[in-house]
Order: sequence, then C-alpha cells, then structure tokens
Amino acid sequence: MQLWFCPVLAFLLGSIPFGLLIAKAKRIDIRQHGSGNIGATNVFRVVGKKYGLGCLLLDALKGFVPVVIAVNLVPVAGRVPIFDLVFPNDWAMYPAPQQFTAQLVHVITALAAVLGHNYSPWIGFKGGKGIATSAGVLIGLMPAAVGVLVVIFIVVLALTRYVAVASMVAAVCLPIVTHFGARYHVNDAGISLWTAGTWNKPLFFFTVVIAVLAVWKHRSNILRLRQGTESKFGLKDQPMSKKP
Repeated sequence: MQLWFCPVLAFLLGSIPFGLLIAKAKRIDIRQHGSGNIGATNVFRVVGKKYGLGCLLLDALKGFVPVVIAVNLVPVAGRVPIFDLVFPNDWAMYPAPQQFTAQLVHVITALAAVLGHNYSPWIGFKGGKGIATSAGVLIGLMPAAVGVLVVIFIVVLALTRYVAVASMVAAVCLPIVTHFGARYHVNDAGISLWTAGTWNKPLFFFTVVIAVLAVWKHRSNILRLRQGTESKFGLKDQPMSKKP
C-alpha cells in the first residue's frame, strides 16, 4: 500500500497553497501583487518578512514530511534511513524492497510533492516555483547536498541580489553535486558508490528533472531580468499592473 500511498500523500501535501492562504489571512491576494507568484519570496516582499519566512518553512515542510514518511515506510533493505523515525534498531530484520525499488518510491514521492506545489489543483493547477518544497524533499533525501546548495545560493544572492538567479544557479548545480556525491561517497568496503554501480540512479534523474522544472518555472523572471525589471532582494514589491 505504501508504494502508492506515499506519492499520493506527497502530492496532496505539496498542493496546499500556503503562500496564498497566508496572504489571504492578511486580506491580500498575493496573485495580484509583486510577481504574482504564491511562493515564499513574493510573500516576503509583499506581506512581510515574518510571513515570508513562515511560508518558506511551511513550503519546505510539505516536501520534507512526505519524503521522511516514504524513507521510513519503504526503506532500502538492511539500510538505516537518514531520518530513522518508525522502527528504530530493527532495520536489519525489516522486510524491505530491493534498493532500486525503494529509491524509486522515494524519488516519485519527492517529485509528487514538488509537482503538487507547482501545479496545485486547488488553484487551477497553478502554483509556485518549487524551490522551497524542493529544498524540503532534498533535506529528506540528501541533507549534506542541501548544505552545499545553500552556500551556493547565498553567494549568488549576495553577488546579484536576485533571488531568481540564485535559485536557478543552485538548481542547475544540484545534479552536479549529486554526481560528485555518488563518486566520492563510499560503501562499507571503501569503494565509491559510482565504481560499485550502487549509486542512487533514481535520485540523480530526479535532480535533473528538478533543475529543469526550476528553470522552466522561472521563465517569467528570466524575461524580467532581460528587460531590467526584475525586483532585487530586500525591495518591497508593488501590486501588479493590469495587462491590457
């Protein structure tokens, strides 16, 4: 049951439009202000810092929670999950699917959470850009890589002051970081997972999809960057102008 339960749960949690709900609580339709996006960055600019940070945390959690549930309910045989919450100390005896099957379920669950955020059925299959939710699922799957990406994000943001640019650069770096992780992460025999052929192939494919999705969802930002109208970090946005 958990093979389909985890992705369905992930999509439903991911589809909750926290940015829209937070702004609505302040009697603001976030879709009519700033960039028109329901993500944490636009909430931060339009509604306020504490609301933007709250939205960031909630959007990340709706990716993190279903992934943690998945890695506990569908573990890799004989391997203790990074976030061991369900059956502590019993993983060696716990009946589990083979490595590829378990990893595939984890990745499908993660992708479902991001797609739920990006294409929420509750708001006409529209949504945010998936950066915070992607960060949440990646913390559940590969927390060390997230630390590297956070550093990349902060450096690019400090240099450019564009959240969109920092987000896209971090997203594009994700598959690269995952690749190097596979090459330098070793198994119990001291052999790299890449050499042994046991590296997480579904996870690498997932990071490529996430990178492509992130850039695609930022295409309006790319257009504004080319036009010189993209807002820089720290500047409060104004309501969207009416299109003719």
